[in-house]
Amino acid sequence: MKDVIVVGSGFGGLAQAALLAKDGHKVRVFEKNEQPGGRASVYSEKGYTFDMGPSWYLMPDVFERYFQGFGKRPSELFDLVRLDPSYRIFFGDQKQVDISSELEANYALFDTLEEGGGDKLRTYLDESREKYDVAIKELLYRDYNKLTDFLDRRLLAQGRKLHLFENLDSFVNKHFTSDEAKKIVEYSVGFLGGSPKNTPSFYHIMSHIDFNLGVWYPRGGMREIAAKMVELCEDMGVEFRYNEPVTRLEFEGRRVKGVVTPQGSYSADIVVMNADYAHSELELVDPKHRSYSERYWEKRVLAPSAMVAYLGVNRKVEQLVHHNLFLDEDWANGFEAIFDRNNHKWPDTPSYYVNVPSRTDPTAAPDGCDTLFVLIPLSPGLEDTPELREAFYDRIMGDLERKLGTDIRSSIEVKRIFALNDFKERYNAYEGTALGLSHTLGQTALFRPVHRSKKADNLYYTGHYCHPGIGVPMVLISSQIVRDLIAKGTKGA
Repeated sequence: MKDVIVVGSGFGGLAQAALLAKDGHKVRVFEKNEQPGGRASVYSEKGYTFDMGPSWYLMPDVFERYFQGFGKRPSELFDLVRLDPSYRIFFGDQKQVDISSELEANYALFDTLEEGGGDKLRTYLDESREKYDVAIKELLYRDYNKLTDFLDRRLLAQGRKLHLFENLDSFVNKHFTSDEAKKIVEYSVGFLGGSPKNTPSFYHIMSHIDFNLGVWYPRGGMREIAAKMVELCEDMGVEFRYNEPVTRLEFEGRRVKGVVTPQGSYSADIVVMNADYAHSELELVDPKHRSYSERYWEKRVLAPSAMVAYLGVNRKVEQLVHHNLFLDEDWANGFEAIFDRNNHKWPDTPSYYVNVPSRTDPTAAPDGCDTLFVLIPLSPGLEDTPELREAFYDRIMGDLERKLGTDIRSSIEVKRIFALNDFKERYNAYEGTALGLSHTLGQTALFRPVHRSKKADNLYYTGHYCHPGIGVPMVLISSQIVRDLIAKGTKGA
């Protein structure tokens, strides 16, 4: 048994703590904020309750695999509902479509978007399913430290199928001709913090994820998952220390001795960082024990930040379903504005996302009311002031009201805006990024930051900066990779 400290209680930290406690280690979790969940924090006011971060339950098979390790099933822990429609897409001012939970309905929809669209979607999803199977079996649940880890015989045999060196936009253009069809199969790249032109085509597995595996919702929100994971940890003796930020790691040679907080120093045999990776390296670790320099982080392609408006509305906004995507007609320029580091600015006509959990979950709002989560991607590193936020909020709400044909602002009872400075302050997010590192080819698998420190033998990192990357299912996998590395290391100790 080892004495393990996990820094940060996001989904990656919670998953890590449970796995290591199950392996027999003594585990303490240090969290800077007042509640667990990391970016999956919860905000409540006047009977309205908001998941502040993740809002999509995707890749149910990954959740199944994780909880099976504890002899449990997600369906036993949460009341899971498959959403239908999965989501609604608004194409500028011209058109809106619903993506159904039924594949046949989606094939029929694509037939209306372009000639032979249904058959094209079938082919596209078949290829997506094939790549997903390869990813799950060969790619996602492995650690990568050197090129030979990435290019072993099994992966090389699948290389042609994976299309690793082609971008998603190019790949999609070979399959579809209509602007609407392309956007439907490309929109999910936003979950990876990238654009269709800088994300490898391999990630068209996202279409299999939402069309074939489905879009789900745990009643009570994503916060229910975090709460059940905390219960799982506590049942196995994990200790949680909230409102206690780690301010420094202490080292002795090539080993981390423990952590320092405002309340004192704590020794450990192993430390796992689920805090923001860049913050951990640049602020908590002395230079000689850093795996990556400040220059390294400056050169990374960061995933977007965001402005989020949490709105409690004293009536139902009937034009909206649970998930709603408002895609600007010229969304290519929108992506360029986010990723052009030489021309950072608050966008003029951005695409955005509106989540209405009260459409499915009566606990999210008082009777007859709606909770709205309005998210607009922004460039990380932007200037963030109250004046800029309010002007931007008014512009987005004006656009939303115009497209829906209804006034919303006069019915708002609760309003909270969360943007770049809040991501920095609450989550120590580097440059205010909401998601970490984008999934460019140069930041995939082997090329993401390592799970095990290069400079300290007993220091590990888990979460969305590491392989396999962004999203709740991905950080569950990341923590399972770290658990295996620690198990291997302790056996050899």
